[in-house]
Amino acid sequence: MTIHTETSEIPFPSPRPTDPEALAKDIVERLTYRIGKDVKVAKPHDWLTAAILVIRDRIIDRWMASTRETYDSGGKRVYYLSLEFLIGRLMRDAVSNLGLMEELRDALKTLGVEIDLVAALEPDAALGNGGLGRLAACFMESMATTDIPAYGYGIRYVHGLFRQQIADGWQVELPETWLAHGNPWEFERRESAYEVGFGGQVESVLAPDGDARYVWKPAERVIAVACDTPIVGWRGKRVNTLRLWTAQPIDPILLDAFNAGDHIGALRESNKAESLARVLYPADATPAGQELRLRQEFFFSSASLQDILRRHRQQYNTFDNLPDKVSIQLNDTHPAVSVAELMRLLCDVHGYEFNAAWELVRKTISYTNHTLLPEALETWPVPLFERLLPRHMQIIYGINAKILLEARKERNFTDAQIRSISLIDEGGDRRVRMGNLAFVGSHSINGVSALHTDLMKVTVFSDLHKLYPERIQQDQRHYAASLAAAMQSRSHQPVAGNDRRQVSRRDRGVAGSQ
Repeated sequence: MTIHTETSEIPFPSPRPTDPEALAKDIVERLTYRIGKDVKVAKPHDWLTAAILVIRDRIIDRWMASTRETYDSGGKRVYYLSLEFLIGRLMRDAVSNLGLMEELRDALKTLGVEIDLVAALEPDAALGNGGLGRLAACFMESMATTDIPAYGYGIRYVHGLFRQQIADGWQVELPETWLAHGNPWEFERRESAYEVGFGGQVESVLAPDGDARYVWKPAERVIAVACDTPIVGWRGKRVNTLRLWTAQPIDPILLDAFNAGDHIGALRESNKAESLARVLYPADATPAGQELRLRQEFFFSSASLQDILRRHRQQYNTFDNLPDKVSIQLNDTHPAVSVAELMRLLCDVHGYEFNAAWELVRKTISYTNHTLLPEALETWPVPLFERLLPRHMQIIYGINAKILLEARKERNFTDAQIRSISLIDEGGDRRVRMGNLAFVGSHSINGVSALHTDLMKVTVFSDLHKLYPERIQQDQRHYAASLAAAMQSRSHQPVAGNDRRQVSRRDRGVAGSQ
């Protein structure tokens, strides 16, 4: 049910004051009524949470204003899909961007609290482990700074980048617990929840127009629930949204099994769903690990695309103008399955013809490549892909046939070139090439530097570049300017694009790929 009220009748709250006295008063109020602590017994973590809640209140006004402005102007949005967002500690960053560092310092000092001591307690959100995640975080902040409406989409990992200890001269990896004290920055959006399916079968049905339509009937379903974090640009010019997905089961407990005495088995579906958002880069040395990685990638990609299409249709009631209002950026190959999922949603759910949907997909999606090594581009075994995502495998076969026919007829490609650009690697065990899928499904492809972008044309994507010579492009001036804008309030620098491969065994990816 939606409640409609004339906006003129709604008493909007006044913007929160930012002087030290007002900040100190609000910190005590949050400490008392939100955290439930007396100032005499409050611990350092309590003061940290109270201070964050007060700063968050000052951000919300700008956050809502930014969203309203985008809706009112009909502006185009960037949707940045990334399996990592290494956003770091947000308190100093947000306060600095708002220009309130001295005011907050003075406010806490009047309460007998040193800002440096409590700020150091904030955990470093472990949503990434290197350059790829740091790049994503920098772009989120730089887009807010340069007044570009944007959403970031990823996974809200319970245990992200592992913590390590040295035992008997060996590195021991232990779970990272960045959520041990909760996350006062985020807002759970239970109304923004979507079903994501796995496995099952595909059926052909006759549509009202007489054409055949495909219906995917998944064997498993989970619920993706959104958690939003505001990302503040320099001086609060714009506040964008980082939307991270957490996974929940359809039914939290199998009551029959529980009542029959199988208390552990009764939670099987809950554990399976929650494993999707449990760990960043689960080890993939086993078939089960590989499957979980693919499930994670599809889970967040599908939820994000459903959210994007829901928001777009709510505003425009058509997808014909999707490329004019939506720009979807794939950060590396992890969200490359989005190409097939967007095709499925447009064709199977919203009734678009295959070629019409393909034009919309290709004009909407862009792809950032992070490696020049062919063996480092992510691939998946065809049997695993077919079992887990049967409809998407059909769509990939259809896209592949279209691309290969175009290469033969229009470019006179040789057999060797056809093998190179195919979405399916037929050598040895058949595998789905996610880098090739991301390339053919995008209208623009870039690297992480000008040199990297140029080298892609003669190395990893040389034959695809010959087929589509206009797609690999990058204005390095804009790239450098956006990074500079993101970093102007930070004391640390982003890690280079591929340095994450030196961090952990988790980054070797599937069969040595990432």
